[in-house]
Amino acid sequence: MPVSLHGRNPVSLTFSGAVLFLWLNAAAVICGFPASLTLERAFPVNHRIELHKLRDRDIYRHRRILQQASSSGGVGVVDFPVKGTYDPFRVGLYYTKVQLGSPPKDYYVQIDTGSDVLWVSCTPCNGCPTSSGLQIPLEFYDPSTSPTSVPISCSDQRCEQASRSSDSGCSNNQCSYRFQYGDGSGTTGYYVSDLMHLNMIGLDSESSNSSANVVFGCSTSQTGDLTKSDRAVDGIFGFGQQGLSIISQLSAQGIASDAFSHCLVGSDEGGGILVIGQIMEPNMVYTPLVQSQPHYNVNLQSISVNGQTLAIDPSTFAISDNQGGTIIDSGTTLAYLAKEAFNPFVDAITQSVSQSVQPLISKGNQCYLITSSVASIFPAVSLNFAGGASMHLRPQEYLLQQNSMGGAEVWCIGFQTIPNQGITILGDLVLKDKIVVYDLAGQRIGWSNYDCSTSVNVSSTSTGGRSEVVNAGQFGSSSSLKITRYELIPILILASILHLAVTFVGFSF
Repeated sequence: MPVSLHGRNPVSLTFSGAVLFLWLNAAAVICGFPASLTLERAFPVNHRIELHKLRDRDIYRHRRILQQASSSGGVGVVDFPVKGTYDPFRVGLYYTKVQLGSPPKDYYVQIDTGSDVLWVSCTPCNGCPTSSGLQIPLEFYDPSTSPTSVPISCSDQRCEQASRSSDSGCSNNQCSYRFQYGDGSGTTGYYVSDLMHLNMIGLDSESSNSSANVVFGCSTSQTGDLTKSDRAVDGIFGFGQQGLSIISQLSAQGIASDAFSHCLVGSDEGGGILVIGQIMEPNMVYTPLVQSQPHYNVNLQSISVNGQTLAIDPSTFAISDNQGGTIIDSGTTLAYLAKEAFNPFVDAITQSVSQSVQPLISKGNQCYLITSSVASIFPAVSLNFAGGASMHLRPQEYLLQQNSMGGAEVWCIGFQTIPNQGITILGDLVLKDKIVVYDLAGQRIGWSNYDCSTSVNVSSTSTGGRSEVVNAGQFGSSSSLKITRYELIPILILASILHLAVTFVGFSF
C-alpha cells in the first residue's frame, strides 16, 4: 500500500554526534484505506540539545519499556557470593553463602557440581566441626527454631526423588539420606523443607529479595575430611541435575532458569561469580552432555600438547558399564586423568621442556625446577571434546607451584590419576579463570577463558521464552549483581534509525 508522508518542513536529516528525535503521528490504517503520517520535531530546528537531556529522555522511555517487560512475568537471575581459591595450599575449595529458615540464617557451603543435594549441618550433629580455619562462622540449622521448617515424610513424593541422589531410607517416618564422597568422607541426615532466601536480579530492579520453599538435607553425622576444622564449611551445595538439586527445584517452580554459570578467580585472592542463569560471552564453545549419567559427563576425545595430538586410544575416555568417562566437577580441587592417558600426557610435557628445565620427582609427582616464567617455557595443552569444542589450558592450569629451591621454583604436574579407576575428572585446577555454563535445557556445557574478576553479562529466559540480559560484577562482601539497563540503547536507537532509513526511502541521512 502506498504511504504518503507530510512534514511541516522539508525533511533531510543529518547526524553528527547527536540524535534527532521525531514524533510520529500516524492515522490508523483500516481496511485498506490510505494513511497519512506526519513527522514532527521533538526539538526546534537548529536548537542544540544538551546531551544529558537526551539521555534523560532515553532513560524515561526505556524505563517504561523495562517495566512493561517485567510486568509480563518471567524468571530472574539468582546470584550467590563466591569465596575461596583452587590453591590446595591455601583453601582448596570455592564456597558460597546461602540463607535458610525463618528468620534467615547464613550458611557457608562448598560449591559442588559433582553432587545433587544441598545439605547443612544440623543440631545435634555427631562429628560436625564447630570452628573453621577459613575464618567463617559455622552455623547449625535447627528445624525447631524455624516455623517454616517441615520434615519430609517417607510418603512424600520428594522422598522418592531423593532416592535418585542418595542412599535414602526411612526412620520414624522421616525421609533420610546417606552420602558418600569420593575422598572417603560421608554424611547422614534427613530431609526438610524450608525457605531459601534469594538475591534475585531482574530487569525491573537492580536487586530484590525473594524466597522459595526448597528441600535440603539436615546433616546429623559426618565422617572423614568433613570432620576436620581446617577447611570446614556448613555443608555442601550440590548443583547436579537430579530433581532435588536446588537448580531443578527453582526451575520447576518458575523462579529461575534451568541453567547456571560460574567464573572462579584463579589468583590468590580467589572468589568469583556464581549465578543461576547463563553467562553470555562471544567466545563460548559448547559440548553436549552425555545422556543418562548422574554427573556432568562430557565426551573427551583427545589431548593435544603443543598442537600435537597424543597417541591415546579414544576409548580411554569412554563410559563403559557406567564406569569411566569424563566429569566436570567444581567440588574437586585438582584434575585427574585415566591412567592410560596420564602417562602419555606427563611424558609429552616433560619432553617438551627437557631442554629448559630440570625434571625431578618429588613425593611421587613429576616436578620441574625452573628459573624463569612457566608461561614462557611450558607448552599449551588442549582438551578436545565432542562437537569440536576445545578447552585450552595455560601452564598454570595443569601445573602447581610447590616451593622454591636455591632461587629456583619447583612446579609439579597438577593432574593426578586415581588407581584402578579409568575416570577423568576436571576440577578447579582447570575450571578456574573460565566462564563455565551448565545449560541443562540444552543439555550442554560451555566455557571460555575469562578474567573472572571483571563483570559478565547474564541471560535468563522468561516464562514467555524472552531472553533478558543483566550485568554482573565480581562479588565481594557487599557487592551484588547490577543491571545495565541502558548499555544496549545506542544500538537500539541506531537500529531504529536504520529501519526508518529503509522504510522511508525519501529521507537522506
